[in-house]
Order: sequence, then C-alpha cells, then structure tokens
Amino acid sequence: MNEYPVIIIGAGPIGLAAAAQLSERNVPFEIVEAGPTPAANIQTWKHVQLFSPWKYNIDAAASRLLLAAGWAPPEADVLPKGADLINEYLQPLAELPAIAPHLHFNHQVVAISREHIDKVKSTQRARTPFIVRYNHEGKEGELKAKAVIDAAGTWNQPNPVGANGLPALGETNPTLPITYTIPDITGTERSYYEHNNVLVVGSGHSAMHSILSLLEINSSRKVMWAVRKEKLNDVFGGGEDDALPERGSIGLQLKELVDQGKVEVFHPFYIKRIVREHEKFTVIGENAGEIAEIKEIDQIIANTGARPDFSYLRELRVEAESAIESVPALAPLIDPNVHSCGTVPAHGAKELAQPEPNFYIVGAKSYGRAPTFLLATGYEQVRSVAAVLAEDHEAAERTELNLPSTGVCQANRLSVTEKSSCC
Repeated sequence: MNEYPVIIIGAGPIGLAAAAQLSERNVPFEIVEAGPTPAANIQTWKHVQLFSPWKYNIDAAASRLLLAAGWAPPEADVLPKGADLINEYLQPLAELPAIAPHLHFNHQVVAISREHIDKVKSTQRARTPFIVRYNHEGKEGELKAKAVIDAAGTWNQPNPVGANGLPALGETNPTLPITYTIPDITGTERSYYEHNNVLVVGSGHSAMHSILSLLEINSSRKVMWAVRKEKLNDVFGGGEDDALPERGSIGLQLKELVDQGKVEVFHPFYIKRIVREHEKFTVIGENAGEIAEIKEIDQIIANTGARPDFSYLRELRVEAESAIESVPALAPLIDPNVHSCGTVPAHGAKELAQPEPNFYIVGAKSYGRAPTFLLATGYEQVRSVAAVLAEDHEAAERTELNLPSTGVCQANRLSVTEKSSCC
C-alpha cells in the first residue's frame, strides 16, 4: 500500500493544510480540486471579511513551510477578507514546490471505491488500494491511493429556502432571481441591489452580512428578512461576550437596525411556494399557523447554510449521523438542536475514523449540516489524521487546539447554570 499516495479531495484551506501536514511528514499525496484554482469556493465570497483574525486562519504546518520559503506572514490580529485569505496565504501555499506539483485542478471526483472489490466484500479490504475516479475536462480518469482525505466542504451544496429541506414549490424555476452565495452588494453588484426589493432568507452570519450590506448602499430602502426561528434574539449571537469582537458586533449591529424598524422581519416564517406576479415575485409561507405572503420581491438571497455531498461515496463504507449528516462522533458536540456555540473539544483521527479503513471526512463536510465550523478546528483535524497516516499515533492523540469562545452557549434553552456547561 505504501507505493500509493494519499489522495486529498479539495484544495481549500483544509485540503491544503492536509497537504502541508503530510509534506512535513514525508507522506506522498496528491490533491484533486474540482475548481480551476486553489480555494475556488472562497473566490465566490472573496469580498467578505472574516470575523476571525489571521491567527486563527493559518495552519501551523503550512506556516512553517511558507516561512522556510521566505513568506512574510500577515499581522496576527488583522481581520482578512476572503481575497486576502487567498492572495496572502492559500495561493502562496499552493505554489510551494512541496505542493504545486501534486495539485490537479478541474478534477471533479465522481466516485471512490476499492480496486477489484465493491462495498460488500470485506476480505483484504484494508490492504486494497482506493480507486478515485474523476472527470477532467470531459474525460474520465482514475488515481490509486492508500488513503483518502475528503476535504471537499459543503459550500457548493446550498440548502434550499423551502422550510422542509426540499426546494419550495417554484424554487427550481430557472427564471427565479435567487442566489445562494453572498453577493458583492457594496462592490461589483451594487448597481443591481440598490434599486431592487430584496428578501434575505437565513439566520446565520452570511445572512447578517447580506442585510448590513444592503442597508449600507441604500439606508432608505427597507430590507426584508425571513427567519424560521421563533425567538429572534436567538439569531443575534453572543454580542460583547464573544471572544471574536467582529462576530459579536455583526449581531449587535443587526439587532439595533431591527429595533429601529429598518429591517422588516418575518418570523417564524416557513416558506412553501414562490410565484411570479408580472415582473415581481411573491413568497408564500406560513407564519404563526396562518398563510402569509411577502410581495413585490425582485431578488432573493438565500443564505440558508449547506449540506454535504455523499453521492460519490456510494461504494465506500461511510457513516453519517442521521439528522445533521456529520461524522457520527461529532454529532453530540455540534448538533444545532442542542448546541448554539462553535467551541468544541479537540478531535482528530480517532473521532473522524470511518468503517472504511483509512478514509476520513474532514473540514466543514465533517460537520454535515451544522453551521458552526471554524478553520482552526479543521486544521487540528488534519494534523491528527496526517499523524496517523505517518504512523505517529502519539502525535495523533495529542491536543493542539485553542478556540475563541463564541459568547453563546445553550443546550435546549436550559437554565443559566446548565447553559454554562454546554460547551
């Protein structure tokens, strides 16, 4: 098996960190990336400022490789935008001689199995190489691997606006003006958004960013916001108690604007149908048990989170928690039905292990549909996985993670005393 490399799926922050960790340990690897560049998904939100400073966004092994090549690190406490993350960190990392020759762009993974055997056969399974099948510019190909690290993320698998997890009736209409990204509202797309009625759907930081950007370009126009949560205060976050001030600040800003009446909030609003009426759209849903409508909409921004893609893992023995589709061992720590914070205990190869030997799901994909993933958590995951693949089990079990508190911690809306022990 050692004649084959480790295959890493995805050249985003976590995939490149996995490459850096393996490179330091002299474990051969190859990276297959569906997009044309490193961090292709981040390119779609490169205008957005992160709420975590640089010190939480750079992997330790990646930093050591870059420093050895003469890299000048950014200031630790500065908040980067997505473009900064690419230009000042991920692109230079991808160009290192230790990584660049092993990057394969425009390689879309379509299936993974074991050589000569299917999912059912158990004999010699752990000693049989993986087959990673991909599509590259219309042509199929295969790579063999001794292990696979799936760091594909979830960004390209957005949740629909439909309240039941399915697209709302009419949502898949190709003429519907709906975007599932974070538009560049104050920049390249300003001329469109400042003259249109926009409905933002979602309750996370992406939705908050979209609303604040819309108000920045046209404070006189009321922004419409659809939220499923019954208690709106649950959306605004930890405020001044958040150890990441920018993360706390965005919720405080939005709460003030809602209190001032500058944001028209529909909650709890469960979207059922979207219909076209002349040149506008109407969103039909349920509010407090009654049918309600949001009319005169020109554009919908769906910041509703994302979900993992398991379609190409059909022939592997992979387990996902039944509700949030995370790696099973993580579910009790991150289930949004119970937890509201992003601080989780350090975890690595042991918790991420699958019934399929030497196959690991890491990064945002390991969290399934839970929205609380942080880059620092993913870096700790791949550090541990790389150690196991290098047979350094002592390092794999060591903890090297320090996460900032969110200032929010609740379990089933328990008492204050009980809440403090949640995370």
